[in-house]
Amino acid sequence: MAREAREGGSGGGRGRERERERDRETGDELVDKLVTINRVAKVVKGGRRFAFAALVVVGDQKGRVGYGAGKAREVPEAIRKATERAKKTMIRVPMKEGRTLHHDIRGTFGAGDVVIRAAPAGTGIIAGGPLRAVFETLGIGDVVAKSLGSRNPHNMVKATFAALANVTSPRLVATRRGKKVADLYGTTAKEVPVEASDV
Repeated sequence: MAREAREGGSGGGRGRERERERDRETGDELVDKLVTINRVAKVVKGGRRFAFAALVVVGDQKGRVGYGAGKAREVPEAIRKATERAKKTMIRVPMKEGRTLHHDIRGTFGAGDVVIRAAPAGTGIIAGGPLRAVFETLGIGDVVAKSLGSRNPHNMVKATFAALANVTSPRLVATRRGKKVADLYGTTAKEVPVEASDV
């Protein structure tokens, strides 16, 4: 069992290599991070069957990110399943100057509750565990985040994605209202911040 896990289980290593080649062909260099892996047991007539549950975050470090969970009898297969699901659920997040968010947000999922705040240049990623993995794969360089609720990695990641789904940019708000970006700021076009036009 240990040897199979090292060698990638039943062809899991070859499958991941094919996925990486496909990503390179499409021009998307995806980065995946393993957030947590947990051994779970199913009680059956003959005893207990052990399996592994993995939580993976995938992103292109340019504003797209997704997460997925997978379960299998072997660790590599569980990670492969989670990575595939993460790629299917990717969302695009508008960023300010390509390094932080446009505004502060709060997200909840179940008992998970996170607060994410935009930060000035040079702040770095001030966040713990699962939240840090999401921001690193997303490509955000300056952000401050705090988990106020559950410490369960699944709830924390889902609450973070619930928050990121509500991020808007000035251009998006202007389009929704049928106005120009300069109208939102109540200034002339020359005085509108450069990052206001970022999506």
